[in-house]
Amino acid sequence: MLHEDELLTDNARLMEQEMTRTVRPDDAALVAAAQDGDTAAFEALVRAHSGPVYAHALRFFGEPQAAEDAAQEVFIKVYRSIGSFDGTAAFSTWLYRVTRNVCLDMLRSGRRRPVPVDLIDVSLTAPDDPAAEAITTATVERAMRALAPEDRDALSAIGLFGLSYAEAAGALGVPEGTVKSRVFRARKALATALGAGGGDRG
Repeated sequence: MLHEDELLTDNARLMEQEMTRTVRPDDAALVAAAQDGDTAAFEALVRAHSGPVYAHALRFFGEPQAAEDAAQEVFIKVYRSIGSFDGTAAFSTWLYRVTRNVCLDMLRSGRRRPVPVDLIDVSLTAPDDPAAEAITTATVERAMRALAPEDRDALSAIGLFGLSYAEAAGALGVPEGTVKSRVFRARKALATALGAGGGDRG
């Protein structure tokens, strides 16, 4: 029998995977071709990874236009620096670092500010609301934005970019165990915010 914590985090993990499921081609082959000047290969990399990049930026800023601006800047940086990518880390790990740094730089420069999250609004839709299915994605994104930044970053690294815990630890500069704790905490908070197990509250 599943422990309540396991049930909560399993539900959150399923929702997260459903939203971020992406079929990706062979990154190594595409990167090598892009480094040789193959524009089509670079465009294929952009198509393969634009979803996670945009999703991370949207969760960071909470505003579609800011997320689009950030994603565009990420791929401009990737295009300009892909020749220096040496393959020491996986391309997804490198891309995660670029994406995270672009968002942080935009914030520090004052070009964009995150939209405040109203925690009360996260669970406003009743389970039997006929419009619930249509707004599920937006509700999940809103709940993810309500996570602590360090937890959201760890969850993005694992759930969006597909990094291993070891890769995420290297990208974030923290021990692997810390990443695992943050991801667990994020998934549990996400499930709780979305109402999983809410019936136990009295």
